[in-house]
Amino acid sequence: MKENLRMSKVIIVGAGPAGITAAIYLKRGGIEPILIEKMMPGGKVSLTHKIDNYPGFTSIGGSDLANQMMNQLMENNIDVVYDEVVDISKKEGSFLVKTSYGEYESDAVIIATGTLEKKLGIPGEKEFFAKGVSTCAVCDGGFFKGQPMAIIGGGNSALEEALYLSSITEKVYIVHRRNQFRADQILVDKIKVDSHIEILTPYIPLEVKGDNMVSSIILKNVETNEIKEVEIKAMFAYIGADANTSFISNKEVLDERGYIKVNSEMETSIPGLFACGDCIAKNLRQVITACGDGAVAAMSAVHYLNK
Repeated sequence: MKENLRMSKVIIVGAGPAGITAAIYLKRGGIEPILIEKMMPGGKVSLTHKIDNYPGFTSIGGSDLANQMMNQLMENNIDVVYDEVVDISKKEGSFLVKTSYGEYESDAVIIATGTLEKKLGIPGEKEFFAKGVSTCAVCDGGFFKGQPMAIIGGGNSALEEALYLSSITEKVYIVHRRNQFRADQILVDKIKVDSHIEILTPYIPLEVKGDNMVSSIILKNVETNEIKEVEIKAMFAYIGADANTSFISNKEVLDERGYIKVNSEMETSIPGLFACGDCIAKNLRQVITACGDGAVAAMSAVHYLNK
C-alpha cells in the first residue's frame, strides 16, 4: 500500500557525493529537502577501497569518507528516505515522484543517481554472479582471501581494486584488451612493481567457467588469437559504467547513452528539474567533481524557487 503523499520544496534522488552535497547546500540555504536513496548514502564511494585525490585527505578509505558524509547529513538533520524512485513526472508546475513504497510532491527535483557498472556479457557471467563473479572487489574480495582472482579493465577503478586485492591474496590477474592502460600513471607504476599482480594484455575474457563456483576464465589474445584458460576463484569487472537513469520516463532529457543533459547550472530542459554527479553528460567523473556538481545544482534550485 502506498504511503500518504509527502510534500517538499525539493526532492533529491540519490545519496552519493553529489546528492549529499546538494542536500547540505539546500539546508544551509533554508530549504528542507527530502533525500531518497535506495541503497546506502555514499554511493560508489562506500565501495571504493581507497581515495588518494580528495582534497583534505592524503589518503582515505572510501567507506570512511562515505561515513563522514553520512554524519554530516545527520548533523544537519536532513530527511533521508530509503526507497527506490520508479518515476518522475511534472504536472501543473510541480513534480510527482513515485517510489516503490510512496509518492512525493515537490517544486523542484535534483537527480543524482550516479552510474551502474557495465557487464561483460559473456557466458558464465550471469550464472556465476555472487558465486565468484562480482562488480565490487571491496565488498566481495575478502570471501576469496588467499585465492587467485582476476580484475577485468584498464582504468583507474580496475587498477585501484587490483591493488586492494593484492593486499589480501598472492595472485591477482589484470586482464585488459589493450597493451596500454587508461589509468593514471601513478597507478600503472604501482601495479607494474607489485609482485602479487600479473598483467595479461592484450586479452579479452570469453567465458567464465566453474561448477557451483567460479573456477577459471577463458581469455583470448586480440593480436594473436591465442586462447588460454586461467584458474581463478573470483572475477571483478571494471569496464566502464552506464547512467543509472532507466527510471526517467521523459527521454528528451537524456543523451544517446542515457546520461542526463544539463547546462553549466545543472539545469535540464525541464524547468525545475536538475541533475548532478556521474549521471550527467560530462567527461570527468570523480568524487570531487560530483560534489561540485551537487553544490551548483542546489544553488540553481534555490534560485529557481525564489523566482
